[in-house]
Amino acid sequence: MSVVLALAVGAGGYSFYRYHAPQNLGQTRTVFIEPNTGARALLRQLQGEAVIPPLPIIALPLLLTADYKALKAGEYEFAVNSSPAEIIAKIIRGEVVVHKVTIPEGWTNYQVTQALMAEPLLTGEVPAFAEGSLLPDTMHFRRGESRASVVARMQKAQTELMKKLWPTRAANLPYATPQEALIMASVVERETGEVDERAQVAGVFVNRLRLGMKLQTDPSVIYGIEVQRGGQPMGRALSRGDLVRDTAYNTYTRVGLPPTPICNAGRRAIEAALAPAATDALYFVATGTGGHRFAATLKEHEANVAAYRKAMAGK
Repeated sequence: MSVVLALAVGAGGYSFYRYHAPQNLGQTRTVFIEPNTGARALLRQLQGEAVIPPLPIIALPLLLTADYKALKAGEYEFAVNSSPAEIIAKIIRGEVVVHKVTIPEGWTNYQVTQALMAEPLLTGEVPAFAEGSLLPDTMHFRRGESRASVVARMQKAQTELMKKLWPTRAANLPYATPQEALIMASVVERETGEVDERAQVAGVFVNRLRLGMKLQTDPSVIYGIEVQRGGQPMGRALSRGDLVRDTAYNTYTRVGLPPTPICNAGRRAIEAALAPAATDALYFVATGTGGHRFAATLKEHEANVAAYRKAMAGK
């Protein structure tokens, strides 16, 4: 081959690599690049998966321009009609596909573990972690990331949040450590899904703790039963027998906070535990239509309970 012809082929190949090479695809194409894939192996994979045309004239410019060390492993999605240069540049930039898994506020460790194990794009086992040590969120991850890494990121987020919020706590709270505040936050989280009520619910429980009253919170009793079941949901309503059967988490039989958090509380519940509303209420009951009614006296509370039962009977 003459020098002129070689230069022409090389120039044509570079132009094809750089600017043209439209894909004959009717949809985007997703490719997973394994770690430590070199430029030659990458080229073969992209051609084999029909991401770039199987034309040898683009091999030389690709090998000359692609930085072997800059190629980043991961899952990539390529748009229709991307040129080989655009595809390689995307891999060098590491613009991988990002997936997500949502961990709702109020989930227990058992529920979190089940959700992470059900996500097929994560790898490895879920490590053991303390109840209430995660900050629930929608977690973004790359294909192949470990479940342990996702857990660690949620734990780090909660640690950082508590480090920020703990110094701002209200004065004279009846709990003296961040862990106790997390226990309170978990109870608040499970007692109400109404964001605007959380500080008031926390205020009720703070009042009870100060007076030495039992918290009498159903979610804690439920959690105690679930602990005995290995974390599996109870699957039924509480009975009167459950309320009098003593466990470490039965706040009808024991005074004070439960021994550990009963779920993974979100930011709003943690904020409520650290800044409870100033209230004289000692009781609350569901309205039956959303939210709760609060009362300072047992007589007022009993009237609210009667109203709740009437609302439930009408459904």
